[in-house]
Amino acid sequence: MADGPVTIADVAAAAGVSVATVSKVINDRYGVAEQTSARVREVIEQLGYTSSLVAQSLRSRRSNVIGVIASDIEPFNAELLKGAARGLRGTGYDLIVFSDCGRYEDQAGWEQRSLARVSALTDGSVLVTPSSVDVVSSRPLVAVDHNIRSTTLPTVDSDNLSGGVTATEYLIGLGHRRIGFLAGRRDLESSRLRQQGYRRALETAGIPFDEDLVRVGGYRAESAHAAARELLDRDDRPTAIFAANDTSGIETIAAARELGLGVPEDLSVVGFDNVPESALSEPPLTTVDQSVERMGFEAVRMVLALIDDPARDVQQVILPTRLVERGSCRRLTEHA
Repeated sequence: MADGPVTIADVAAAAGVSVATVSKVINDRYGVAEQTSARVREVIEQLGYTSSLVAQSLRSRRSNVIGVIASDIEPFNAELLKGAARGLRGTGYDLIVFSDCGRYEDQAGWEQRSLARVSALTDGSVLVTPSSVDVVSSRPLVAVDHNIRSTTLPTVDSDNLSGGVTATEYLIGLGHRRIGFLAGRRDLESSRLRQQGYRRALETAGIPFDEDLVRVGGYRAESAHAAARELLDRDDRPTAIFAANDTSGIETIAAARELGLGVPEDLSVVGFDNVPESALSEPPLTTVDQSVERMGFEAVRMVLALIDDPARDVQQVILPTRLVERGSCRRLTEHA
C-alpha cells in the first residue's frame, strides 16, 4: 500500500470488495451482506480510514464538528480550548481549531476569511476575540470577547468592568497611589471595560487619573514588554501596575527585572486572566481570574443549543471574576 492517507480504494482492496461496496457500508446503505459489512468495518478500523469531512457534510448536511477560530494560539486561547473540549465530551461532536498564526499585519477581516475556510467542515463555530464589525455566518456562531461595535452575535464574556475595579482597588488598598495601567487591544470591548474599571476605582478613591501612567500593551508579549519599560524607566515611575492580561503582567515583571527593580519589593503587579503561566512566573502573579476555561465551555454549549434550535434566543453570557492573590504585590511602605 502506498504511503499517505488511507483511501476508500485501499479499504476495498484489503477487504476484497469493490469501492461501491465500501461506500455503501460507510453510508449505511442497503444491499451489503452482514458478513461482508462486518469485514469492511474491520478493515476500516485496522487501516484507520476516515472519510472526508467535506464529503460527509455534503451527504448528511451535518459534519458533527464544532470549530474554534482564533487569530493565534497563546495562553488565553489555549485555556479556552480546554473548556471547549470539555464542553463537547459525550456529545458526539469533534473539535477543530483554525488559526492564522498571528498574522497581525493582515488583521482586518481575518474572521470572515477564517469562517469561509472552515464553514464547510463545521456545524457551528466559536470565534475568539473578533475585531471586525460585521461577521456573517450561515451556521451558528458564538463570539468570545467581542468587539464594542459588534452587537449581532451571541457572546460569552467575563465581567471585565468589575474585574478592572477589583484589581485597582486591591492595589489602592495596599497603599499605592501611582498605579500604572497596561491596556489591551484598542479594538476590543474587554480592554475598554478593564480600563474603565481602573479609572472608576481611582475616582472612587479620590485619586486623579493620570494619562501619563497609561500605555497600550496590546495583550501581546513584545508590545507589553516595551510599554512596561516605558512606564518604569522614568524618575516618577509608578509603584504598581495593573496589566490588562497575564501576558502583559508577566512581561512587566521581566521589564522590572531588567531595570534592576524587584517585584514586589519595588513594584507591585496585577494581571488579568489567571492562565497557568501566571502561577508559574517568578514571583507568581497576582491576577483577576475570569474563568477562561469556562468561557470555552459555555461558548460551545451555546453553539450546540443553536444547532439544535436555530430560533433559540441566545444573547450573552457574562461570567463573574475574582481576585487571586499571589506573590507579585505587597503593601507600600511609607518610604517607598
